[in-house]
Amino acid sequence: MLESLQYLLGGFAVAMTAQNLLYCFAGALVGTLVGVLPGLGPIAGIALLIPATFGLNPTSALIMLAGIYYGAMYGGSTTSILMNVPGETASVMTCVEGHKMAQQGRAGPALSIAALGSFIAGTIATFGLVLIARPLADAALAFGPPEFAALMIFAFVVLSNVTGGTLLKSLIMVVVGLILGTMGMDPVAGNERFSFDSAYLLGGIEFVAVAIGVFGIGEVLSNVAEPPEQLEQTVVVPRFRDLYPTMTDLKRSMVAILRGTGIGFITGLVPGPAPVIATYASYMVERRYAKYPDEFGHGAIEGVAGPEAANNAAAQSAYIPLFVIGVPFGPVPAILLGALLIHGVTPGPLLITESPQLFWAVVASMYIGNFILLLLNLPFVPLFASMLLIPKRVLLPLIMAFCVTGMFSVNNSVLDIWMMLVFGAIGYVLRGWAYEGAPLLLGLVLGPKLEVAFRQSLMISQGDFSIFLTRPVSSGLLLATAAFLLLPVFKAGWRRLR
Repeated sequence: MLESLQYLLGGFAVAMTAQNLLYCFAGALVGTLVGVLPGLGPIAGIALLIPATFGLNPTSALIMLAGIYYGAMYGGSTTSILMNVPGETASVMTCVEGHKMAQQGRAGPALSIAALGSFIAGTIATFGLVLIARPLADAALAFGPPEFAALMIFAFVVLSNVTGGTLLKSLIMVVVGLILGTMGMDPVAGNERFSFDSAYLLGGIEFVAVAIGVFGIGEVLSNVAEPPEQLEQTVVVPRFRDLYPTMTDLKRSMVAILRGTGIGFITGLVPGPAPVIATYASYMVERRYAKYPDEFGHGAIEGVAGPEAANNAAAQSAYIPLFVIGVPFGPVPAILLGALLIHGVTPGPLLITESPQLFWAVVASMYIGNFILLLLNLPFVPLFASMLLIPKRVLLPLIMAFCVTGMFSVNNSVLDIWMMLVFGAIGYVLRGWAYEGAPLLLGLVLGPKLEVAFRQSLMISQGDFSIFLTRPVSSGLLLATAAFLLLPVFKAGWRRLR
């Protein structure tokens, strides 16, 4: 514990340099704007902005991307409360009570409690990250290739089961991602494969092109396909003097914030879209233990405080499996894993010991970023709310232009732009057929790592597949994977029997 605190102080020294403070502020600000603008959300926002970090050193780039992530989680509450439109998926539960409060003329207190709850939850969750990261990294050092292979298979199946849509469709998208990940050079033998004699494909499918295409261009095309009247939106911007909550609001919210923080932190350590699950669980807990249960559904402030705290706590704790184990447990961490690899950072149990300055600087920047977000979100909520007045017919072409410019800046390649546009069209079609893009990206990012771990395991055992069953951790993870796969079958059989 003392050693971790010493490293954290060193991280603050790095994070509080003028350059890193600037990028922390920029990430928090841009993330808030991404969360505020309906239809983007953290996945599309981070995918679009990865090219903007290419000129930065890895520490500054990760500080900025982390700021974008938790800034987007903050900003999503604004559209939920003012327009009843979730800025991102995890803000759905905030719509239920937050918009009712806005209709009663209490949008200001709802926005302030959302910002305050996010700040408290983010700060506590980051402290939890400091406590857990080092012991978990030491435990993960005992993992060998079979354990990592089993863990990645487990992550694929669990995430496919909870990212929305049917399990079969999600697993199909994972397999497609795995196939795309095999294109290029063999990571073990170094042989060329599935490149179709194209020099462009020797390096594999460009991760940024897939991410921006599926989530950025696909989102733009989906919005363009909506009826013209839905491209216009009206919003009432709250006045500055109406922002701040009463002492009664604060008293009623504090217990909900602390409960939501605990729920969110624990949920972030479990595979799945943690913020979405955490906000739903927090809302149901608050409704169950509410002092005034009749207010739920009619503007209960606890229904805003708890889910918003859970949302941000889950976003922070999701960094623990990403950094310490090297396996993302959610769609946004999968995007961040791709960004880490692009910047030459390999997450895993050795990250803390081999790159302590980078790891602890990013952790320290989360404390600083949460404070920056509190300063941005309380006094400047009316300013961010006014961003909602920008018509989508103006905003969407700007996003498209930014996608093209950002993609070209990656490798200065026109082929990258065409690849992005192709995956944008694919992303649009997938949305129409109710296929999720996140499992595809997860398969693309983790596919090469899974292949290396799987082949190394067989090399160790000289081709004996029983190595995955004779080692306790890998066999336990594979049993859990089988349970998740068979669960829908048992549920369907039980329904027929009843």
